[in-house]
Amino acid sequence: MFSPVSYLEMVALENNASVIITDSGGVQKEAYWYRRPCVTLRDETEWIETVARGWNILAGANRSNIVDAVQVCEVLPESYDESLYGDGASSELIYEILLNFSQNDFD
Repeated sequence: MFSPVSYLEMVALENNASVIITDSGGVQKEAYWYRRPCVTLRDETEWIETVARGWNILAGANRSNIVDAVQVCEVLPESYDESLYGDGASSELIYEILLNFSQNDFD
């Protein structure tokens, strides 16, 4: 049996994986960020855009579907959209917006 890993260990595992197999919504999204193909052990996902782009395959709990999905993942999708989930600058934008508000804007 395996012991749980810390968040940083999990991120390192994801970043170095060939394929990620998960039922976690968060891990599905992280797989996309790390450009790792993902097999999701569910029948639906909140991250449908990763499925549409070929980075995530919904396999459910069916053993043969899972094996087939992992084999498909041996070939990476050709396209990757770095801006799919934003450009990473939202905190700077929020900071600038807050600086421009006066106390009167909150009353």
